[in-house]
Amino acid sequence: HCLAVRAVCRREIDCDRGNGYSWKITLLRNYWKSKVKQEWLSGKYSNILSQHSLPEKSMYPMDVDTWGEILEAELER
Repeated sequence: HCLAVRAVCRREIDCDRGNGYSWKITLLRNYWKSKVKQEWLSGKYSNILSQHSLPEKSMYPMDVDTWGEILEAELER
């Protein structure tokens, strides 16, 4: 699980590990973020007409760099 989360959230995982968090805490802090981020990056929400069309678990607190990655992926589609 840690490697799968790191594949999507490398910056976040490396930052948490650099701040001394254990792998268990790092995984707990980033697991759902990686799931939501991967769905956004894969284009799952590219053609959503309104916020009411988004699934309940489509949002998660993410930093500006993460949203930048998502925007770049959208612009490339």
